Amino acid sequence: MAPQKKKKVAKKSGSNIFDNFTQKQVAEFKEGFRVMDKDKDGFLGKEDLKATFAELGRPGTDDDFQQMLSDSPNPITFTTLLNMFAQKSSGEVDEDEVVAAAFRSFESATPGKIDPDQFRSMLMAFGNKFTNEEVDEVFTIMEMDDAGLINSNHLVGLLVAKES
Repeated sequence: MAPQKKKKVAKKSGSNIFDNFTQKQVAEFKEGFRVMDKDKDGFLGKEDLKATFAELGRPGTDDDFQQMLSDSPNPITFTTLLNMFAQKSSGEVDEDEVVAAAFRSFESATPGKIDPDQFRSMLMAFGNKFTNEEVDEVFTIMEMDDAGLINSNHLVGLLVAKES
């Protein structure tokens, strides 16, 4: 049984969690939340996390996922997740950091490396879905190692502004 939802009265302080992010970021977080909420109950639970991490090739233990959930004192709804992101970024949202973290989440068991087949399927399945031809074009500028894995450091470097 899902936790009982209480209707909250909006505070007049002018502080709204959605003000911390651009509309595009909110839409991307919402899409990510939708993909992670496997049972579509509006909450992220241990089984949702377990299935999501397994899809990303990063299986974990029940203890790992319980620890993640314990970062929040409340059940993790979309708004709770946004609040957690806002707290982690200390109120400052650096789009380059968001982009880098998003691409690093695709890294395989080898840090700094991304499995190209898994990456291709994710690009074609989620968010702004890419076509096979678009992914082929992107792959032409990516640096690959001898094992055929994508160098994620190079990829992130292509996508984020360089610090002067």
